[in-house]
Amino acid sequence: MKTNKLSYFTSLLILLSGWLANAQAPVLGTAADFVIFSTDGAVTSNVTNSLMTHLTGNVGTNTSGATSTGFGNVNGVMQDNNIASSLAAADLLIAYNQLNGLIPNFFPAALLGNGNTFVPGIYFINSTAVLDGNLILDGQNNPNALFVIQINGAFSANSLSEVTLTNGALACNVFWKVEGLVDMSAGTLMKGTIVANNAAILMGVGSKIEGRLLSTTGAITVNGVEAKLPLGCGTPVLNGPTAPNLASTICYAIFSGENEVTNAGVTTVLGDVGTNVGLTTGFNALDVTGTIHPIPDVSTAQCAADLLDVRTYLNALTPDIELLYPAQFGNDLLLTPHTYIINGATVFTDTLFLDAQNNVNAVFVIKIFGALATTSLAKVTLLNGAQAKNIYWIVNGAVSLSTFTEFKGTLIVNNGAISAATGTIVEGRLMTTSGAVTTFSITDNMTVGCPPLAVTTNSKVNELIVYPNPFSKTLTLQVNENNINSEFILYDVLGKTIIQKKINQTSTSIEVNVIPGIYFYKFTNSAGSLQTGKLIAK
Repeated sequence: MKTNKLSYFTSLLILLSGWLANAQAPVLGTAADFVIFSTDGAVTSNVTNSLMTHLTGNVGTNTSGATSTGFGNVNGVMQDNNIASSLAAADLLIAYNQLNGLIPNFFPAALLGNGNTFVPGIYFINSTAVLDGNLILDGQNNPNALFVIQINGAFSANSLSEVTLTNGALACNVFWKVEGLVDMSAGTLMKGTIVANNAAILMGVGSKIEGRLLSTTGAITVNGVEAKLPLGCGTPVLNGPTAPNLASTICYAIFSGENEVTNAGVTTVLGDVGTNVGLTTGFNALDVTGTIHPIPDVSTAQCAADLLDVRTYLNALTPDIELLYPAQFGNDLLLTPHTYIINGATVFTDTLFLDAQNNVNAVFVIKIFGALATTSLAKVTLLNGAQAKNIYWIVNGAVSLSTFTEFKGTLIVNNGAISAATGTIVEGRLMTTSGAVTTFSITDNMTVGCPPLAVTTNSKVNELIVYPNPFSKTLTLQVNENNINSEFILYDVLGKTIIQKKINQTSTSIEVNVIPGIYFYKFTNSAGSLQTGKLIAK
């Protein structure tokens, strides 16, 4: 009898394993491109306490005459009551029917979470359900592990609840089919595609989802949330557009095709500096690793010609995504490898995140038809393999980089001036076809690619370590034995020398009595190699 029972359960497990392996995820079709979509319902973003909603993926509704409202810049396309939304509505219905037709093999309690773990399978709850605490989805090291949670009623998530993926589980393989209202409270961390049938979806302040919010019939309202499409499961790799051929411009860090280039204060540069019309003034040769072209020459003439070609190429690129609110640019917006367009003067505030999605060759192009200004301390932050050498800005208007801006990429300005204020740090190039360039105590390290400078660049890395940073009253300078008999100079933002110190040992402590603020240093070793950096006094 025991043998028969063992044989029965073994056979059942084998059949169940085979069924799970063959269970297929629904085909979302064009609905997969949407991070938020309703076939028939309003799609709205509410703003509370100035919190902005950040979305990666298309947003839209197929409701006749309706538009998605309240959204700022979206890293996707707004598709309202058009061909794309009509196709998405048809595909969403097919996907819903596929989810609804899956036969469940697990029947959990209506209270989900509290540290419980789900293995791959189809789960069915014949009532309303609540997510509380942490629900763990264990992929069991199977990249194709599928999780479907069918809820025959409303679904809510308590504040700060979350879904955690472990052992290879992917958000693209997680689906929630809900026959009622979906209401996620503040701070919910959700994974997977939610399909609400004939019901609304609400997502509270500070909530995040890696997945999608989709409704067959019902309004969708979000409020200060982050939502992004899941990666994996055959999602195409984003490469962005083909990068331009920089030709001779690749060796210039600061350049104007038809106007003066001037500097005030201590500006350190990795790359050539020059103009093809007028003079280049104010740069100290000791602070420039590259060639300063004080007057036009053969090199500047070639750079001016090549710069026009780069400008023409970037201008001609067809944009994938329009950022609809120029005055809201930045503000923690996350962009992925695409060609973007902004039709208007732009104010870059706070932080812009560029996410390469682990593709180190991914290219970003941002086209701005209007002036570009940054607020103080604005910065570009690179994520998941994004590289400054693969970022291109084409601006049809003047550019003003405010104090302590951290800028990444090659900036090509068409018929406009460039001004970079004190403390600006550029990893890339500042170039204009015809405007003046003015810098005030900035750091500009040209992105890699110029062969004559490549060896110099590599030889300077980490020759000096300065800590702590920020500092209070004491700085420690640490060098290796090869860099004894070097010189350390500390400047304020106006270029005034604060400290000039000979380094005669591997570790040197110096007292620095300065007011709180931003300072710059220059380190020159006995071989003439130069290293520069920024320090903050608190």
